[in-house]
Amino acid sequence: MVRVANNIVRQAIAARSSDIHIEPTEDRSRVRYRVDGVLLETTPLPLSHHGSVMRRLKVMASLDIAERRIPQDGQIQITSGGRRYDLRVNTLPTVNGERVAMRILDRSAGVRAVQEIGMAADTQEVYEHLITRPNGIVLITGPTGSGKSTTLMAALSTVNSADKHIMTIEDPVEYRIPGITQVQVNNKAGLTFASGLRSFLRQDPDIIMVGEIRDGETADIAVRAALTGHLVFSTVHTNQAAATVGRLIDMGVEPFLLASSLLGFVAQRLMRRLCHRCRQPYIVPDDDRVRYLPGMPKGPLTLFRPKGCGFCDQTGYHGRQARFELLTVTGSIRDMIMHEASATEILNEAKQQGMRTLWETGLDEVLKGATSMEELQRVAFMEA
Repeated sequence: MVRVANNIVRQAIAARSSDIHIEPTEDRSRVRYRVDGVLLETTPLPLSHHGSVMRRLKVMASLDIAERRIPQDGQIQITSGGRRYDLRVNTLPTVNGERVAMRILDRSAGVRAVQEIGMAADTQEVYEHLITRPNGIVLITGPTGSGKSTTLMAALSTVNSADKHIMTIEDPVEYRIPGITQVQVNNKAGLTFASGLRSFLRQDPDIIMVGEIRDGETADIAVRAALTGHLVFSTVHTNQAAATVGRLIDMGVEPFLLASSLLGFVAQRLMRRLCHRCRQPYIVPDDDRVRYLPGMPKGPLTLFRPKGCGFCDQTGYHGRQARFELLTVTGSIRDMIMHEASATEILNEAKQQGMRTLWETGLDEVLKGATSMEELQRVAFMEA
């Protein structure tokens, strides 16, 4: 069972997985890896082996092997292929037994710079301008697993210097950056995002990063920190950049405070890249052309779609790339925030001022042959 548990982890790393899921069903223990954002099922385990594998993983994560009634959180550190990996482990009791989910983090990869995260040149220029402002709030939005933490860490590494005091509160601390004070949330001890952020203001920081704004108290303290001369970075779970204002107002933040403190929003998604060894060209049908490409010139248009080969494990995709939607808070948008305009109204105003949506930036990659129309529809259907 020790070898089985170790092999599950090492096979996941070899397959470039970001997560491992092991869950019992009525007749087997199902093992799945999340590769390029999509769950893929691998060889299942006999149900009789499930308990032993769970106990082994709990031992590796320093969890209580006798406790099966409540969820538990732990961490595993391993080395594979000369690289260091951290696994965030969470167990959960279900009707069929305990299941486990493990998030894989490559410690050896390091923190990327803003120039390396895949922003278009014009978007990158505006983003770098926002993150070098003396005060205000810059928010990164998107669903879980869309790369928000990578974008935040890239911003911090860009502005990190000896003459700036930078503090972060995270849950958990994924990447460690020299020269930055990083704090781990500890809910059991009472160290939450809100309480940590409140203490930060007494530490004389220049830049503050909050891992996630989850409640009204955290949002209110972050806004007031920006108004008192601090530059604040954080994340919010919304589908569109323009919807972030409504989400913060729903949390209880006053619109006039938001209008005075917000600098911009970055919405992002991770899109799978087509496997360059097996991608398949095709002529776009007229119906799809009218529906998705109304502005394209007339004439045959060739795009690419996935096929599948041994190199990409028959998925047709290999690797992912980030796509961004950057909404800068201008004077007119501040007025709209003050008057609690809808997300649609803010989006339309931003587009008139030149903002490109996730759909539009993703469509550029489709036309280049880097990804498929199906993948764009999967990650940016709301924007379409």
